[in-house]
Amino acid sequence: MKKKAGDRNVERTRRKRRRRVRWGRVFFALLFLFIIVGGIYSYFQYKQGLSMASDGKFADDGTTFEQFQGSLPNNGEVNMLLLGSDSRGEKHSRTDSILIAHYDSKSKHPKIISLMRDMYVDIPGHGKQKLNAAYAFGGPELLRKTIKQNFDIDINYYAVVDFEGFSKIVDTIAPDGIEVTVPHDMSSGIGMTLHKGTQVLHGEQLLGYVRFRHDNMSDFGRVQRQQEVVLKLKDEVASLNSVFKIPKLLGVMDPYIDTNLDTKSMMLLAKDVVTGNMKDVQSLRLPLDGSFENKTYSGVGMVLDIDLDKNKEALQEFLNDK
Repeated sequence: MKKKAGDRNVERTRRKRRRRVRWGRVFFALLFLFIIVGGIYSYFQYKQGLSMASDGKFADDGTTFEQFQGSLPNNGEVNMLLLGSDSRGEKHSRTDSILIAHYDSKSKHPKIISLMRDMYVDIPGHGKQKLNAAYAFGGPELLRKTIKQNFDIDINYYAVVDFEGFSKIVDTIAPDGIEVTVPHDMSSGIGMTLHKGTQVLHGEQLLGYVRFRHDNMSDFGRVQRQQEVVLKLKDEVASLNSVFKIPKLLGVMDPYIDTNLDTKSMMLLAKDVVTGNMKDVQSLRLPLDGSFENKTYSGVGMVLDIDLDKNKEALQEFLNDK
């Protein structure tokens, strides 16, 4: 007995549904397997990174600066204090580098503000001093309060980078090195000689490049090179072939960085860089040209005596420019 056309249509529909169900199960099984394998791979990549950096100052995973009171991020905007430290065993030394990284998770706009360490500012409880003295007196928390009091910007997180680990971090991000143009021979105070010209520098050499300050540009040249290298490293991270390389990078960085930013948030930020969602980095240096005088004060030394209102206004305009 022949089946009616309607019955045949019903049977074909059922077969299609069964195929869809089977393929749906296969898809979710493969997705689950991918997640499991990816998780295992990420874990071992992270552990491999840790093993490469076991001599870091923060390798014991203890927090050096427990009292940081930064506010929670507001409206998807994050401000993170980035500090370069070469304490050589001291708990609080004067930091070489003071930067604020600003990121708007909605617009995907990253911004870098470099604060000159010799700016003459009010430090809560210590009077007028150089900006980097706040770190020596009270670590990242006092520096946070000082920045808030003088520039009216809320800092949510901090990260102290041990310069001893800078070279390993750079070599992990950019194993083939970073191309820069050295404007003149550099040697004083960096433990090596870098010759004038365009060349590829690796970790130790790049550290010397960003720390050199014995020329007519002094700290201003160093801050300019710091911003240059930050931008180049961001581009290198963005060129990584896979998001799964992020855990290894975090593993290498972990022992050399003390931060109150949790690993999950780090991964989310790194993902935006690697996947190309993050836009080009904009940068600002404070004080602005023409907004300061070089002065010398007893007990403090040579400082940058700044027009605070002018620089505060410039900072707010920079951050509010979407």
